[in-house]
Amino acid sequence: MTKTLSWIATVVLILGSGVNGLGIYPLGALMLAGGGFIWLVVSIMMRNWPLIVTNAVMSTVGLVTIAYTLLGGTI
Repeated sequence: MTKTLSWIATVVLILGSGVNGLGIYPLGALMLAGGGFIWLVVSIMMRNWPLIVTNAVMSTVGLVTIAYTLLGGTI
């Protein structure tokens, strides 16, 4: 199960990077946050603390910056 989820997360992150590079906002940013969240789930299942911290922070930062941008910078 973790192997399948890790590959799904990897594909989502790669596609999200491409979409983000094309400047398609907020889809690219949402895909990157979503891929990071899937990796967070995988890292929790694996009990890999460095990956848990990295993906928790990355997902949180991504979602907060998306919210900040979409709300007009009023947070």
